[in-house]
Amino acid sequence: MRTLLMTTLISSALLLISVDLYAQKPIIAKYQRIPFGSIKPSGWLKEQMQKDMAGFVGNLDQLVPELISDPIYAEGRLQKHSRAKDLGNNKEGDAEGDEQYKWWNSETQSNWWDGYIRNTLLLDDPSSRGKVKEHISKVLESQDKDGYLGIYDKETRYNFTSENGELWSKTTLLRGLLAYYEATGNEQVWDAIVKAVDNVMDNYPINKSNPFYAGKEFAGGVAHGLTFTDVLDRLYQLTGDRKYWDYATFLYLNYSRNFSCEKDIQLASIFNPDYKLQGHGAHTYEHLRPLLVAAFATGSDSLKKAVEIYLSRIRNTTTVTGGAIGDEWIAGREADATNTGYEYCSLQELLDSYSSLLQKTGNAEFADEIETIFYNAAQGSRNPDHSCIAYLKTDNSYEMLGTRNGEVEPDRNQTRYKYSPAHQDVAVCCNPNAGRISSYFLQSSWMLEGENTLVATLLAPNILETKIKGVNIKIEDETTYPYDNHCVFRIHLDSPMHLKLKIRKPGWAISVHTKEAYQLVDGYLLIERTFAPDDRVDLEFMTNVEVKENPNHEKSFAYGALVYAKPIAATEKKGRQYAPGFSDYFYSPENNSRYTFTDQGKVTFKNGKITTSLMNKETQKIEKVELVPFGKTILRQVSF
Repeated sequence: MRTLLMTTLISSALLLISVDLYAQKPIIAKYQRIPFGSIKPSGWLKEQMQKDMAGFVGNLDQLVPELISDPIYAEGRLQKHSRAKDLGNNKEGDAEGDEQYKWWNSETQSNWWDGYIRNTLLLDDPSSRGKVKEHISKVLESQDKDGYLGIYDKETRYNFTSENGELWSKTTLLRGLLAYYEATGNEQVWDAIVKAVDNVMDNYPINKSNPFYAGKEFAGGVAHGLTFTDVLDRLYQLTGDRKYWDYATFLYLNYSRNFSCEKDIQLASIFNPDYKLQGHGAHTYEHLRPLLVAAFATGSDSLKKAVEIYLSRIRNTTTVTGGAIGDEWIAGREADATNTGYEYCSLQELLDSYSSLLQKTGNAEFADEIETIFYNAAQGSRNPDHSCIAYLKTDNSYEMLGTRNGEVEPDRNQTRYKYSPAHQDVAVCCNPNAGRISSYFLQSSWMLEGENTLVATLLAPNILETKIKGVNIKIEDETTYPYDNHCVFRIHLDSPMHLKLKIRKPGWAISVHTKEAYQLVDGYLLIERTFAPDDRVDLEFMTNVEVKENPNHEKSFAYGALVYAKPIAATEKKGRQYAPGFSDYFYSPENNSRYTFTDQGKVTFKNGKITTSLMNKETQKIEKVELVPFGKTILRQVSF
């Protein structure tokens, strides 16, 4: 009886959505994105990005040349009887079937190029500009006369009934091209993007085709392809042409009506109150963006409600550091500091989804979520001593020897819990995404409201250069944030100018020290005055050590945007060497001490460290311990 009632309720919800989709007006986004390339890194963030370009981000094509050089978009396009290539990966633990491996190189290549292009442009790196230009030229040369950009030959393209990477391969490619166009204004690239998207809409006509029909088997590439809405959303923002949002809505609804193993985002799942997220983490978190676009494109109350439900479920999968379950499947679990891991791909995708939410809603809480991910889980999945990242990582990381904190996995060679510059034995997907995350974070650090209000949405060392009403504006955020909560915004203008400047007040800030007169509006400091040609806004966000409790009643410590952890001394062991200076690394603990929270003794913050008292579980004695920023650790305990 309950099952029948639930089916009826879900069917009614779907019918309601189909009725109200076009009965309402689209929602106007709160903020507009500033063109990519206008916000460049400075300070410690620039140094980190430069190290990445000198390390695995800039050299991935040398570490796995057979993957990056595969001409899958050109003369090596996939044909009807193409065989899956040997990608060098251990397939144990992956979904069954060879079809997914046929398109994998398109994801590896294009996500890597996306990050490489963005890092090159943001760092003004002359040594890599030539390589970027050559790549762009090759992409343009590969485009067919009808506009097709992709990985399939003429007989195969747009003609699928099972797993494929048609839309996914285009998404990863076009995101990089869009960044290049926005930063350079290259009209040839713009024309290529528009023609490629038109080609998709011609071959999968809106409301008259079924692009997400893929049978009843696993089809991860098809599911990833729903993020083609990223491209459509950006084209809408750049042109104002409704056809892009309308097509994005069509794609989301078509995906929702077809069978998919990645069904977390489907409306039947969302409106089922008993449903728990279960999909592959990266899919689950990236799919928030297509739902959000459809909700804004239609103004549908039902889709707005769907966004709220989906967000509440995601928050249940996310740890205090922003680490959302992705090891590899969510499987109905809730976040746990020790027993659920997160994939670097999931971190990038959830950060990007929160960025879209921030741009569209202006809600400062989403900026807090972005900073939590970037400054904690993402930094804590980097190796602070070598150029490599963890494919999977846990908040409480007691060892990094291949499995999740030493979990025994009979008959399965799990290698994801280690540090690597490529992770080829698993899949070369997390390292390309690690190359994207800093530039995507920076792209969302400033936005525009209306015609003349600049909004500092994320706090980070950066330099903004833009124009308002034809006037050149340059703002430098001089800060070591989040390691210090003092920011100096140096403002450079051609002449005195009346401006509105909004600076986000982080959710953890209890007060603000500044000489500026401001209004607090929806979590932002609104400063409106006439600025001199060389002016400054000086402010400091005040806070105290915060003790946070997770659903398991474990405690964690935070100060400002940073979560703190007790580092565990470790012995390092090298694994596979990809090239001189580029190796895998494993870590075993030098002691197995675990600590638990006690409210005895005070908690203090000094010189970038938290000092507190914790009980040693082994000795049952209370010890004074120092906690350091989570992102500066390899092995650590963060929940007590």
